[in-house]
Amino acid sequence: MNDLVTFGEPTGQGWTQIIELATALVLCSLIGLERELKQKSAGLRTLTLVGLGAALFLLISKYGFTDVLVEGRIVLDPSRVAAQIVSGVGFIGGGLIFVRQNIVRGLTTAAVVWVSVAVGCACAAGLPLLAVFVTAAHFLVVYGYPPLLRLLTRSRPATTVVRASYRDGEGALRDILELVTTSGYVVENASTNRNESTKVIDLRLRLTGPRQLAAVLTGLSEQPGVLSVDTGEESDGEE
Repeated sequence: MNDLVTFGEPTGQGWTQIIELATALVLCSLIGLERELKQKSAGLRTLTLVGLGAALFLLISKYGFTDVLVEGRIVLDPSRVAAQIVSGVGFIGGGLIFVRQNIVRGLTTAAVVWVSVAVGCACAAGLPLLAVFVTAAHFLVVYGYPPLLRLLTRSRPATTVVRASYRDGEGALRDILELVTTSGYVVENASTNRNESTKVIDLRLRLTGPRQLAAVLTGLSEQPGVLSVDTGEESDGEE
């Protein structure tokens, strides 16, 4: 009867593998924390578990089938499980992406889930430097690219979402549309939602035009019947 080795490098259950899993845990937690601070649906727990699970699957692929291998009869391809990890995580990413009123949301978060899987796999494959580099690159992209894009596109018209609530029956919608169009904005999309009990209508406008909205927002808030006004950048939708 063969001796049973429960903890050691030959079985894939040594300190090397524990350190690889711990590295995946730390790096994916950092990635998840960034999403959590932005209050995204896939945050700290989700991305940490996804990355840690990917690392474990890769270790299973490397070491989990050694007891059934027979030389010349059974051939092991460790890359097959890793390939299934990449395709299998798609169901999580797909669940994070949705489209509403021609605006796609969740793309960035879905991409971050995919990156977390890659980081976890790199850790388990014994490539910690690559995993650390990609984690650092993640923060560069999510924090460094938005201001860079604003700098490069500051001369181009901006697309902005403006939301306003107003009382029905006072002609506020006509005044709002007249104000934004005379201020140099093009209304790309408009939608309303009416509250039957309060007779208040929530208006959502997607505008293209000058980047400075302060004067327009002030003018909208001073319109008769308008109860509230707020705004948000269109680029926020993809996250």
